[in-house]
Formats: sequence, structure tokens, C-alpha cells
Amino acid sequence: MAAPARFFCAEAARRRGDPIAGTAPYGSVWILIEYRAGWPTNGFDGLALEPEVKARVYSAAQVVRARILLIRRHGRLRQDGPPRWAVLRYGTDGDHRQKWGTWQSDQDLAQVADALEAPGDHGGTPLVLVCAHGLHDTCCAVRGRPMARALSDRWPQLVWECTHVGGDRFAPNVVVLPDGVYYGGLDVSSAVAVVEDHLADRISADHLRGYTDLIPPQQAALSAVLHHAGSSGRHDYAIEETVRDNDRWRIRVTGRLAGLSSFEVEIRARRTPPLQLTCRGLSASSAVYYEVTSLHVG
Repeated sequence: MAAPARFFCAEAARRRGDPIAGTAPYGSVWILIEYRAGWPTNGFDGLALEPEVKARVYSAAQVVRARILLIRRHGRLRQDGPPRWAVLRYGTDGDHRQKWGTWQSDQDLAQVADALEAPGDHGGTPLVLVCAHGLHDTCCAVRGRPMARALSDRWPQLVWECTHVGGDRFAPNVVVLPDGVYYGGLDVSSAVAVVEDHLADRISADHLRGYTDLIPPQQAALSAVLHHAGSSGRHDYAIEETVRDNDRWRIRVTGRLAGLSSFEVEIRARRTPPLQLTCRGLSASSAVYYEVTSLHVG
């Protein structure tokens, strides 16, 4: 008897046509820790760090709802010298903050907690993170690592591989920080084009999962606007009003620059039947997606 075909969640999601808009996790603060050895299945959680230091980092991260990701350079681009850590914060209107440091001992990571309690430095270069966490989900490695290689060849100082960012079935996933923009369902050629446009402050709805400072229905509404009106800068539109009625939302998206329109977007949440959503999923579970039921200009 032939063995059953191996299941790949990203292939299954593409066959089903899973909607991608509105799937970025909410958040505006990220902790990045460069870790060059193998990544545990559960990322930072699984590192054998000194318990008191680990607890301090966790506690400080929870206060500001920060997400902790392990990072590394791709392949031959891995660096010598001590590994680095960073705290990045998304700020409205581009007032982003970054704080970087290095670590060699577990105790050095206590600096991360200190950095979370300070505002950090203005600006800094953007970072392009590619999820390549193969122990967490096979598709993240199979699809993520070739894309990380291609993007690293183009932007070697900006691109890092990272641990799980959420939404394995949309692999390969790219996160641009500290802008807080998630992209998914990419391939090598589309990834290069998407990152190139993003770095030029041109964001389109193609492959856009969402902005992490917005809740999922707002992300879906903004994606609908970009589908209708074309690409825009990260801060060209604002969510002016959000009204919820059970599983429906009415969201007003307003252009912030001369020549940009305002839009009334109506969104409905729908729940899928139970599905295997990840490569390693042991049981089926439902997903929520956000359907645009109407869009009006003005």
C-alpha cells in the first residue's frame, strides 16, 4: 500500500484559496534576539537560558505586549562577533524607535528588559524578516529559506531569517519592521518586487496580510481600499471610524494626502469548517476570515 502523500499547509491553503487579508497579528513592539545555533520548536521559549534572566525578559515583554523572535543571517551571510539583540517599536506617522545591543552571556540579555523600559532611538534602517522556522512548520523552511536567500542576496544588511511569525499556511511570510507590515503567499520573484516596493513606500494589496497596528477587520478594509485605489505609502490612509455589529463591521478609511479619497467599507467575519491549518497540526481547527461585502467612495 502506498504511503499517504505528505501534507503541506501552504499548498493546501493555496488550493483552497484562503483569504490572506486581515491575518497579521496585532502588535507594535518586537524583541529580536540573534541566535545562531538551531532554533527550538517553540523559539525563545525553548532556549536553555538562565531562568531569572528569561523571566525578566518575559515579564518586561508582557507589559508592552512585545513579540519575541529569534533571528539569524541566512547561510553564508552569518556573521562573526557577538550576536545582537534589538527592541523595535512602531510609531504613528513613522516615528519609529530602535535599540540595539550585543550579548555573549545569558546575563547580557537583561539589557533587553532595560531597553523595553526606555524609549529607544529615533529612526534606523528597516528590517526584513523571513520566517524560516522549519521545526515549527515545514512550509516555513521549504518555502522560506529559498526566499531568504534571494532577499539576502539583494539586501544583505536588511534581511534576517526569523522564528515563527504566525500564519504558517501563508508561507513564505515576510515581516517588515518596525513598519509592522506582514506579507504572505509569496515566491522568490514576487518577494523581491514586494520588498522593493515597500522600501520605496509603495504598499499594494497583493500579498498583504495586514498592518500590525490594526485589528483584523481594519486590515481587511484597508486591503480592500488598496485593491480599489492602488498602492500607497504606509501612512497614506487612516482608520477614522470602526463600528461593530456582531460579526459585521463598518469601517471608514480616510486618505491623509491631497487627492486620496475616503471609503466606507463593510466587512463580515466568516468561520471556516475545521481544517488542518499547519503542517504539524494534530487536529483540525477553524479559521476566521474577513469578507468585504461593500465598498463605497466618499
